Amino acid sequence: MPRVLITGGPGVGKTTLLAELSARGYATVAESARAIIAERLARGQSPRPDPVAFAQEILRRDTEKYHAHSGESGWVFFDRGLVEALAMLHEVAPLPPVQLDATLRAHPFHSSVFILPPWKDIYTTDAERDHSFPWVKCVHEQLVQWYRSRGYVLHEVPQLPVAARAAFVLRALALGDA
Repeated sequence: MPRVLITGGPGVGKTTLLAELSARGYATVAESARAIIAERLARGQSPRPDPVAFAQEILRRDTEKYHAHSGESGWVFFDRGLVEALAMLHEVAPLPPVQLDATLRAHPFHSSVFILPPWKDIYTTDAERDHSFPWVKCVHEQLVQWYRSRGYVLHEVPQLPVAARAAFVLRALALGDA
């Protein structure tokens, strides 16, 4: 299964890790939420639409990105991705279990998910990331619960320089630990 999820709360280093993996020649897929927020701010709108519309738009874009990488033969690393978009939508507008399970089965990812824990030393806010660090911790716990409830195995990526983080992910995948 070449699709691999990199997850974690805002500002924990996901984008930096994906940039490192990309520099090493791997295909990477950016998260959709930041793009949506940036587009809305550029149009003079509030950063986020109502929660249901926001989650639906993230899911729509993440589904397109999933299918855009269907022909890849090597590892493709996703910054969050469709599984997390479903979690967000399910939180604000619960989906029937049959629909949720069918969508997840139709869009499989590697059974291992790499989660980056909250890291206060690197956390910053910006135009698209406007939440507090305590909120990042809350998001982390929700992500852990969500992925485990869906049967994924979580691998916590250590708080190391980005090259070492990338090596950790690649080593885990190569050794079959993931």
